[in-house]
Amino acid sequence: DPQGQANAWVKNTESGNGLRVIKLNDPNYLRTLENCIRVGAPVLIEELGESLDPALEPVLLKQTFRQGGRLIMRLGDNDIDYDAHFRLYLTTKMANPHYLPDVCIKVTVINFTVTKEGLEDQLLGEVVRQERPELEHQRNTLIQDMAEDRQQLHNVESKILKLLQAAQGNILDDETLIDTLNDAKLTSAVIKERVMEAEATEREIERARNHYRAVAVRGCVLYFVVADLAQMDTMYQFSLKYITKLFNQCIAATPASGSLEQRLTTLCDEITSVIYANVARGLFERHKPVLSLLICAKIMLQQAREVTPDTWDFFLRGNALLLDTDHALPKPRLLSSYVSDAAWRECLHLAAAFPSFSRLLNALF
Repeated sequence: DPQGQANAWVKNTESGNGLRVIKLNDPNYLRTLENCIRVGAPVLIEELGESLDPALEPVLLKQTFRQGGRLIMRLGDNDIDYDAHFRLYLTTKMANPHYLPDVCIKVTVINFTVTKEGLEDQLLGEVVRQERPELEHQRNTLIQDMAEDRQQLHNVESKILKLLQAAQGNILDDETLIDTLNDAKLTSAVIKERVMEAEATEREIERARNHYRAVAVRGCVLYFVVADLAQMDTMYQFSLKYITKLFNQCIAATPASGSLEQRLTTLCDEITSVIYANVARGLFERHKPVLSLLICAKIMLQQAREVTPDTWDFFLRGNALLLDTDHALPKPRLLSSYVSDAAWRECLHLAAAFPSFSRLLNALF
């Protein structure tokens, strides 16, 4: 969970259930864990390393036993009551932790690392929440209602199957069963119709939200450019929370425009400028042009303009293919003094692979 997505989700999900947040280096973390196991409260253990405390072994394996009608777990030297509602969450900020197989079989491992599609949807929600708050509220309410309707539909179908399974003799003679099945059928039809109407409404809302997707895409592109800066220097660490904060502040501070198209263009330009200015402030001077180049190239790649994936890949890696040197155009003697054989092969590939460089070889003579 390098971006803290899982932490935020767990805290939001378990906020009403008395969630306790602890770390393995807390002096009394085992006592807190014991209390939560007794009362069935959820626990979140943050900032794990690649090894776990052996004291957690009974909890991870759910090593419980019955004693006098009570469900007991031995934690350390103490036997404590085990509440079946207890839940344990463990998160690590490490981007690519290596856990041994004996750890993986005890837990459910979920990768919460943010993806481009996921971040784009998150930022789209942030944009719409500020630009069209009523639309985002309607969407959230609709998602909740649809989930409840689908659950109710599932319950009705399960009830029908249970009644049919429990029926004895000729089911046509069981008036109570027939009446119950008719009621369930009517209820199911109403719920299905409501779900179909909700799905149609959701599609309309999505079409309205997609008008703002360009802004979300720009924010997503900028975040991943900034995240890659750590490959130049490990000191360059910018959290998703920080970039999202800049993103939201920029949307709130940008003056209104006369048309939606102009508004979107202004937002994209302002977000790019603000994030660049704030990130560049923390870079060495020699790395600032690199940041400018990466932002420019990634935006042009996303917009499918002058920079294409093939040209960008050639710029970064050169010619990855092996040319047939026996049939390739030989290097002129005039160029031998300042063009190496490797550079000449790159020129041959560039002229052959990209139409815009087809006249490169003629220009070199």
